[in-house]
Amino acid sequence: MPSAMLSAVLEEEPDLYEAFPPHVDPTGITILTDSPPGKKAPLKTFEEVQPLLQPGRKRELKLLIRENSWPINSPVRAALWPALCRQHQHGKSMLDGFYWDMVTQVFGTVELPDKPIMLPPFVEATHCLGYHLTRKGRAVADRVVSVLGYACPDITYSPSLYPITAALLHFMPEEECYHCMASLVASKEKMFITQTKLLNEVTWKTVMQIAKKHAKSAAQHLSRLSGAIGPERIYADWQWWILAALPFPHLVRVLDCFFHEGIKVFYRVALAILILFHKHSTNQNSEWYAEATKNGVDHAIDKFCRNMPASPTKLLRTAFSIRALSSQYISRVFIKTEMTLKSKQVITGARLVRSRSSDNLPTSQSQVNIQMMSHTLTIRESPRTSHKALWFPFPNAVFRDKEQHSSDLRQKLFTLWSWLPVRITMYQPVLLYTTEEHGCSLTTFYVRVEHHEPTLLMIKTCNNEVFGAYCSTRWFERNQKDERGNRQAYFGTGETFLFSLHPVRAKYPWVGCLLEEKDDGDAKTTHANSLFMAADNTMITVGGGDGQAIWMDENIRFGKTDRCSTFNNPPLCPSGDFEIRVLEVYGFSGA
Repeated sequence: MPSAMLSAVLEEEPDLYEAFPPHVDPTGITILTDSPPGKKAPLKTFEEVQPLLQPGRKRELKLLIRENSWPINSPVRAALWPALCRQHQHGKSMLDGFYWDMVTQVFGTVELPDKPIMLPPFVEATHCLGYHLTRKGRAVADRVVSVLGYACPDITYSPSLYPITAALLHFMPEEECYHCMASLVASKEKMFITQTKLLNEVTWKTVMQIAKKHAKSAAQHLSRLSGAIGPERIYADWQWWILAALPFPHLVRVLDCFFHEGIKVFYRVALAILILFHKHSTNQNSEWYAEATKNGVDHAIDKFCRNMPASPTKLLRTAFSIRALSSQYISRVFIKTEMTLKSKQVITGARLVRSRSSDNLPTSQSQVNIQMMSHTLTIRESPRTSHKALWFPFPNAVFRDKEQHSSDLRQKLFTLWSWLPVRITMYQPVLLYTTEEHGCSLTTFYVRVEHHEPTLLMIKTCNNEVFGAYCSTRWFERNQKDERGNRQAYFGTGETFLFSLHPVRAKYPWVGCLLEEKDDGDAKTTHANSLFMAADNTMITVGGGDGQAIWMDENIRFGKTDRCSTFNNPPLCPSGDFEIRVLEVYGFSGA
């Protein structure tokens, strides 16, 4: 252990085995106390922290967590971490037993399987850090992550998700861990866990940018030591400095703050690591300078973190003493970096695309997405029959051969794709909900769909009509209240539109768009023609004003369609009333 750590008091608590759940092996866990007893004020209990867990006292809570260096075996985290994570959940809290219902749905049983669990594709083998989990504990972590992947199909790449899941499991049971992770993944106000490769790249480039300004000397030192490989490769591993290389007691203290404040804590700790590394490797006679020149600065930083010479308290004090590094500044750098990378993606993609002389010509990326959509837009006729595409709304007898059938499918997909906002066509469609797989329940619909924006709703009736809506806003907005505290009946924006694919192929945009195109200065949109989306526990509605364009009941079985003022549409099926054969809802990964 480094000499600077010898001043810490090492103590083996007699209740070490009782401090952790049974799926944790505590034999390799060392308890560090930063200062001798009596030198500092007693550490706060959860009962003393709990009154600060309310919106108006977030700053007090932030300072308290930073100052209280609870030892790793403190019982406070079993209650504190779940409470901190619950702050970030959206909508109603999950019902007891919800997780186990999901486990049964995914695995067919709540018993842990003997064979290894196949992890979602967004998890790579190098991400699977188990820390001090036992073999059973790792299987539990695998299962939590697998269920998260099932419940959140828009996650495509998330390096930190598995390690954070594993860390949580050191202080709580499996179901509580899942609820915590679900809250962090769904959080909108603060970012905790990146879920796409794009956003993962944005984070390390954000660290690089803020280091150049707020840890300038350390950043310049790193750049000099990086040599031919360049600093970009070093910064790309920034999360692993924290999640993989820091000693576990240090990581746990970082996570205390992280679960309250979000990813900005990781940014600050990454800068603190650079500052401390700079301090210990400036002298050319130092072991860390020798390590960097011999084996590369990337290996040197990793080894430095594993042998961190600063205590957890000193590491956090260094991180939080960086001046003028505000959340607003970090957000500005993050958003600017994200927009830059997205624009580069668009430019790169545009080189492969023909000139958009017609709105009905999809981009090359769109065609890839359409092909994917055509494979996933399916319904099951029965367990014994093959899948038939939802987009095949006509009886098979209409078509003479499969080629003609397939051609008609592609044409319908191309037409629908051309109606979407151009920026959305750059993203991959992901099936979020289908009545055939997930049942006919509004509750399940909201659980799987409500935090995604935008979404595409598609209905096939028992009479083979096919129609739907592009919904521009999250369905969670149904819970939002106005300044008077009243729940808003309608929500959404003018990007929302209706469409029909059979028997009539047509798009019905918001009437406000048509007024803008006509440039009619005298015509004004009214409240009655700005009613886009509405929902509660008994129904879903798209389009209002003198009628409802699409209305579905709480069992997602029956519906009706009328002309409405918002879209000036005819009824989307001839009878007006319909019985739902299939409802499918799509999100767009990365949107």
